[in-house]
Amino acid sequence: MGGRPEEADSRLVQDAVAHAKAGDPEGLHFLYLRYAPDVERYVNSVVHDRHEAEDITQGVFAKLITTIGKYEQREVPFTAWILRVARNAALDHMRARRAIPTEDVRVADNGQAQIGLDRSRALREALEELPDDQREVLVLRHVVGLSPLEIAETIGKTESSVHGLHHRGRRSLRASLTELGAAPVVAATFA
Repeated sequence: MGGRPEEADSRLVQDAVAHAKAGDPEGLHFLYLRYAPDVERYVNSVVHDRHEAEDITQGVFAKLITTIGKYEQREVPFTAWILRVARNAALDHMRARRAIPTEDVRVADNGQAQIGLDRSRALREALEELPDDQREVLVLRHVVGLSPLEIAETIGKTESSVHGLHHRGRRSLRASLTELGAAPVVAATFA
């Protein structure tokens, strides 16, 4: 059975969706195993709390039992659809929580943990300064690993718009990190 791996994956997903719609728990199980890590990474990028992301992800897949019937293959790929469901769940959670920020717990070591915390904090600050659409595109591209086409389908924009948001977002992020003294070190080229 030849073909590209994406095509085989797509057929497996289509079959699993059909089985899940018919009430087969194996179809839901396959979808959970295939998509839960991506959903959790994406939700974590929104809520910034691994434990909350795990809970929200579990909720998304528990809800999938009743919402899978609303998914139609011809409208958007399943990846885009499940990430849209996850996005809505994460945003609902954030609205309900209206979190009060707390200081990170500090650990004593040779300073490496502090450097990591500082870089992490600087990245979080720089990402928070970005407009929502640019931040979302960067997270979907670099954290979740979606292609520009998949991102476009997930957020309801054109692929060209996604490319523009990605380019402007990366440029703004680099400028903010430079301002914060946390820009990535780029290897020098030798002539």
